[in-house]
Amino acid sequence: MSAPKPAPPGVPEPDRVWFRFMRLHQRMLLQMTARIRAFGLSIPQFDLLSTLTEQEGISQSELAERLYVTKGNVSGLVDRLVQAGLVERRAIAGDRRSYAMHLTPEGRRLAEAGIAAQRDFVASTLGKLNPGDLAELDRLVLLWRDLARAVDAE
Repeated sequence: MSAPKPAPPGVPEPDRVWFRFMRLHQRMLLQMTARIRAFGLSIPQFDLLSTLTEQEGISQSELAERLYVTKGNVSGLVDRLVQAGLVERRAIAGDRRSYAMHLTPEGRRLAEAGIAAQRDFVASTLGKLNPGDLAELDRLVLLWRDLARAVDAE
């Protein structure tokens, strides 16, 4: 296997772009974590609550799939949110082993507050890009995502 060719002058090395992207991701995650913590939530708790604003009544298994985590992780997270009065489990007719997940009024309030904080953060960052740059960034992120999916499929 030969060494990769150096990038032409003025073209960044893919590794450099990767590290910039990962650092940006970490910075944004830290900033959002602080905003979400102001509501007394962790990022995983907020993710679960905001997912339920999109579709209530899904099972813990469906939540795990949507959140890209294990069923065990979701189970513990749901347990804590039920104890906090933010989520409730409701029996599913005809299925004694599964429960439908629903937000309580307080869970919905916190989820909506977190979503508003997230929208404000996005508006203060990505929202400041001009429309052409935003469209180009979106195109590149989707292209990168598709390349990553292709590697997964191999």
